[in-house]
Amino acid sequence: MARKQRAGSTPAIVALEKAGTAFTVHSYDHDPATASYGTEAAEALGRDPGQVFKTLVAEVDGALTVAVVPVSGSLDLKALAAAVGGKRAAMADPAAAERTTGYVRGGISPLGQRRRLPTALDASARSHATICVSAGRRGLEVELSPGDLAALTDAVIAPIARG
Repeated sequence: MARKQRAGSTPAIVALEKAGTAFTVHSYDHDPATASYGTEAAEALGRDPGQVFKTLVAEVDGALTVAVVPVSGSLDLKALAAAVGGKRAAMADPAAAERTTGYVRGGISPLGQRRRLPTALDASARSHATICVSAGRRGLEVELSPGDLAALTDAVIAPIARG
C-alpha cells in the first residue's frame, strides 16, 4: 500500500512525522557532477563533516545491512560485520541497495526504507547532540538526535568507521 506524502516529503520524513520525532529538514542545491554526496551535503550545510553521516548498504554474510558513518570517514567492513554478529562484509551492489531501500544512490536514508534492514550507527554519533542524514533525496538532509535515529532504525551503535 502506497503512503500518501505531502509535496516535498519523502518516506524518511513521513516516518519521522509518524513517530513524533523532533527533526529539522535542510535542503540545498545538489550538483549532479559532485564526486561525494556526503561531502557536498556537509559543505552546503556549513557543518562539520563529522556531524553529517552517510548511509551505506553492505552485504554481511549475504544479508543486506545498513551502515551509517560520518562523511569524514569510511566504513570499516570488518567492524560492521562484527557489530551485527556476522563474519564477512562487502559493499552491496548499488542496484540491489536502491531496489531494497526504495531510494537512489546518494539519497539513501536510514529511515523510511521500503524494507527495514539491520542497521549499525557509528559510535562517533554519540559525541553530537544532533546529526544529519539523508532525508531520502539528493539535496535533502534531516537533522535529529543520534538516539532518536538509533531507536527508529533499531540500530546497533558501534565503532564501524575509520578515519
